[in-house]
Amino acid sequence: MAKGYLCLQLHAHLPFVRHPEYESFLEESWFYEAIIETYVPLLEVYESLVNDGIDFKITMSLTPPLCEMFADPLLQNRFINKLNMLIELSNKELHRTKGTDFYNTALMYHNKLNNCYDVFVNKYNKNLINGFKKFQDMGKLEIITCSATHGFMPFMSINKNAVNAQIEIAVNNYIKHFGKTPFGIWNAECAYYPGLEDFLRKWGLRYFFIDTHGILYAEKRPKYGIFAPLYCKNGVAVFGRDVESSKQVWSAQEGYPGDPDYREFYRDIGFDLPLDYIGPYIHHDGIRVMTGFKYYRITGRNMDKEPYNLEWAQNKVKIHAANFKFNREKQIEYLCSIMDREPIILAPYDAELFGHWWYEGPDFINQLCREIHNSNIVKMITPSEYLKKYPVNQVSTPAMSSWGNKGYMEVWLNGGNDWIYRHYHECADKMVELANKFPDTTDPLLKRVLNQMARELLIAQTSCWAFIMTTNTTVEYAIRKVKTHLFRFLELYRMVNENKINEDFLKECEFRDTIFQEIDYMAYSDEHTYNRGFFK
Repeated sequence: MAKGYLCLQLHAHLPFVRHPEYESFLEESWFYEAIIETYVPLLEVYESLVNDGIDFKITMSLTPPLCEMFADPLLQNRFINKLNMLIELSNKELHRTKGTDFYNTALMYHNKLNNCYDVFVNKYNKNLINGFKKFQDMGKLEIITCSATHGFMPFMSINKNAVNAQIEIAVNNYIKHFGKTPFGIWNAECAYYPGLEDFLRKWGLRYFFIDTHGILYAEKRPKYGIFAPLYCKNGVAVFGRDVESSKQVWSAQEGYPGDPDYREFYRDIGFDLPLDYIGPYIHHDGIRVMTGFKYYRITGRNMDKEPYNLEWAQNKVKIHAANFKFNREKQIEYLCSIMDREPIILAPYDAELFGHWWYEGPDFINQLCREIHNSNIVKMITPSEYLKKYPVNQVSTPAMSSWGNKGYMEVWLNGGNDWIYRHYHECADKMVELANKFPDTTDPLLKRVLNQMARELLIAQTSCWAFIMTTNTTVEYAIRKVKTHLFRFLELYRMVNENKINEDFLKECEFRDTIFQEIDYMAYSDEHTYNRGFFK
């Protein structure tokens, strides 16, 4: 009998990046890399655990943009082309590294890429939603949703209709892909403002997550701290992030991923090898990019990098998984001495950390699930299972917060990105205006325009663009995305107001921005915001 529980929450998200107007597009590689390094490896971990009779429970948020990309035929086929190219490179790398310290690592990549092809094409028919749904149907995963395009909800709160649209469209998209309503939601960036829970309840969502201080600074002091959920006043549950378990993985200084034996992320043959060799496998314009072929271990700071050794890395995985379990057991043993119920420890992470940034991350999850399977102190649980076990919880209103740097909003609102919000607010107001002006229109052309306006606004609103501007990575692309989608929105708005719809322009927008084919612009209307919902 377990004394307490671990809720492992993996947040899987990428912005909707799809450019059919180009034969290939650099930023689409974000999606392809994540499939190879994170999503397929995680599915293979789940498969191995099931095959070995290991009981595990993991919560995953698969965001609507990510699900839409999983299901998109253009991206599916482009990924296969990308994968075939990398398999060709792996064959060349086996030849190039033969007789060197890098050969075993080259063989590892060769086998991994070929297995990825088999899993993607043959096992899941090019749509990885089939894989995640399979394990949800087995009761091993609890898949939840996120705001429609990962919009930063506190900054939308001045327009309740815009908040409603992010939630309503997300729930309907989840139903399209998974055939049922989601139990819970990961609010983008773990961001919360008081009142958001009203829209969650309205659309049938029963719980969400929040950073530590959002619980600890709640309106009424939480009796159990972050080790039990709170109920908001409307009955929606909220779970708080555990600091200790987060630090063991996230911390650049103390976290497991920084171990010297793990694979070095930043050293890639896309930058190391001569252009005449690597040229066909990087960007067609000759821009050097990551290929995924990395042959060195982290080694240490200010040291020459040494060759990666898979055996050493796997030994460290076992040590770290056992250590993580040990620390959770000690936490729980202490908490049991001061609590009159079984505690729950929430450990949320970006899914892409596992495999992409931390190459051995999926192996860590695999080993951790096996370690916990044999524990009589800690067991894995999902939030809905914990709420079923403990249906009575303290009522309080959490504090506004996020899991960004310093815990509040400065990552997404600062001197480098603040200019975007006045445009977001103006366009949201215009969307509400037209939704109320043309309720449930029967004009097919007008309906297409209004639905496309909603798509353009939603893609512009993702928190990713503001994040990129702050982190100074692909800033030019993020700025261009914001401006492009808002331009298309405003052009369509002008056409509606002037009653002069340019169908060629509309078709071009529909061709490029295909997200949410099921969308209903009425999600922005007063009717849907104030009257309609699963629960009122």
